Amino acid sequence: MRAMRLLWRRTRIQNRIFWRTPVAAFFTLVFPILMMVLFTAIFGNDPFDTVYGRVSSSQFYTPGLAVFAAASSTYTNIGINLASRRELGILKRVRGTPLPPWIYLGGVVLSAVWIAALGVAAMVVLGVAAYGVNVEAAKVPAMLVTFAVGAASFAALGLALSSVARSVNMAVPIANATLLPLAFISNIFVPFGTDTPAWLDLLGNIFPLKHFGLAFGEAMNPFSDAPAFEWHRLGVLLIWLAAGAAVAAWRFSWEPPVIAGRSSRRRRRPVPA
Repeated sequence: MRAMRLLWRRTRIQNRIFWRTPVAAFFTLVFPILMMVLFTAIFGNDPFDTVYGRVSSSQFYTPGLAVFAAASSTYTNIGINLASRRELGILKRVRGTPLPPWIYLGGVVLSAVWIAALGVAAMVVLGVAAYGVNVEAAKVPAMLVTFAVGAASFAALGLALSSVARSVNMAVPIANATLLPLAFISNIFVPFGTDTPAWLDLLGNIFPLKHFGLAFGEAMNPFSDAPAFEWHRLGVLLIWLAAGAAVAAWRFSWEPPVIAGRSSRRRRRPVPA
């Protein structure tokens, strides 16, 4: 019970830190909503052919951008924030306190997943309320399970990113150079059709974002049969979860990187842990 109380407290602290960073809150929660509004305004909301069948543009973009918000909240935020805190020496100081390390990392992960849930919920509510997007009660369990597996997978990959990127200057370009291009080849920003090059379709199938988006989108597809679980795509996400966790367990460090015998920490005002 004491461990659970500590974990809950750390999660709440991480949530407060997130909301005190307006830029992170904007790009995680507001940016996908703006993209939804802009895409629908530019392309209209008329039906067109997609992997889900002939559906409106809002029906296509709602699950995709919801998944993008979840991946941004977990993968990008965890990877960049932990790399920054390591570089500033915050992780080293935390490691020297009586707080169990898993409690600290658990608070970071649970906070990111909670923010991801808010982003997904906001996107789905916007789609349903403003654009008439279809959501069936019988498929809600598939949506919840897909979100849980996908968010956990990208959280593990965020931990792996923070383990590989030894500084925030490495973490930011790595996160952006991996997530954004994948969004274009994973049926998130651009609907893939029959004329899509086979190699591009295959490349998207290798990585987890496409499986996350298609599994979540199938649970919102008006032409799919309930319960609409995409088990093979969830299996791919679990494989990436295991891979991310393995890299994090192997490479994660609490110590600031040392370059030429000197710590790379900059002389900056400490930020909250």
